[in-house]
Amino acid sequence: MLYQAYQLQSDLLSPMRLLAQSLGNALWLEDTDRSPLRAWSAAGTVFSRMRLTHSRPAYGIDQAIVDGVAVPVTEEVTLRKPFGSLLHFKRALQPHTPAQPRMLLVAPLSGHFATLLRDTVRTLLRDHDVYITDWHNARDVGLKHGAFALDDYIAYMIEFTAALGPGTHVMAVCQPCVAALAATAIMAEDDHPAQPASLTLMAGPVDCRVNPSGVNELATSKPIEWFEQNLISHVPLPHAGFMRRVYPGFVQLTAFMSMNLERHKQQYKDMYKYLLEGDIEKAETIRVFYDEYLAVNDLPAEFYLETVEKVFQTYDLPLGKLTYRGRLVNTKAIRRTALMTVEGERDDICSVGQTLAAQDMCPNVRPYRKTHHVQTGVGHYGVFSGRRWNQEIYPRVRDMVYAME
Repeated sequence: MLYQAYQLQSDLLSPMRLLAQSLGNALWLEDTDRSPLRAWSAAGTVFSRMRLTHSRPAYGIDQAIVDGVAVPVTEEVTLRKPFGSLLHFKRALQPHTPAQPRMLLVAPLSGHFATLLRDTVRTLLRDHDVYITDWHNARDVGLKHGAFALDDYIAYMIEFTAALGPGTHVMAVCQPCVAALAATAIMAEDDHPAQPASLTLMAGPVDCRVNPSGVNELATSKPIEWFEQNLISHVPLPHAGFMRRVYPGFVQLTAFMSMNLERHKQQYKDMYKYLLEGDIEKAETIRVFYDEYLAVNDLPAEFYLETVEKVFQTYDLPLGKLTYRGRLVNTKAIRRTALMTVEGERDDICSVGQTLAAQDMCPNVRPYRKTHHVQTGVGHYGVFSGRRWNQEIYPRVRDMVYAME
């Protein structure tokens, strides 16, 4: 009944939010600074923004800077599957521009859309031909398409990498580090011609036994049966995935926001203050952030439960127990793929050491093809977005990739 109750509440509040948005726009006047009219306008605007959305926001990347020149970028779906698409950010390069490495960016399937990696994509486009795993909202996927479990996620990784062909570089951010490492191991053991040229793992929970974070402790505080009984719901009407079992994105978002509730409250207070003062630029910065943050993506129940159990509770991959469609995943089979691991010094989601563990799990990758970097002064999101990512982490990733070309 959890999802049904949420849907009912959302439907009831929707007309009020639309009215508040209309009033906020109608009452806004440039010469009403701090007046009661401006206060009503600001209040209406803020209230209308306090809502969740369930559609992927736009990436908004229409150009890239390549060799100091702005070139147009268009989005093209290279391969579409029920639960996710392989999306290409195609740059309009000049005929004389040298070919650049293909980079498959593996986005998390963890309650938000892949657009959370917008900044990562924009930076990679400087020197790479970039593709991303654009995950679909499970509540929009009909039951006829079947279940989607951890094995299916790994299968998508293998299929997407194979579609791009030999020489493709793979970068996984956060949660999919385990699946990306497993997919690389399977392709290596099969001597697949398209096994990745390099694999970069960014702030991912490869071995959650190392320096357990608050997220890890939460995952181990209850048996997996508790998660299934209390957090899994059926998609209600009128959505295409009616009756599909999902871990609702709004549940995960609620958990995340509760960790820093006072900070989120202050942000909305600040938005109101900036609107009241007419500081549109600062108010817009907050609005843009929350438009992304409040866009939630439902996870297939099978994938969510298996991830919690196998990654966060029983540590299957580092213990050598993870299976893919009945066969053990053997990370020692990885030989030809260069490996880079990146961690954030202040990461409170994936603690320092959890991603580094992948290095020891791949003993047959030669030392000169291994790289590890701990970025000082950044938390989880700073590993793949923001100034430190752009100026300090990305150059190391780029240099490693180009060294493998």
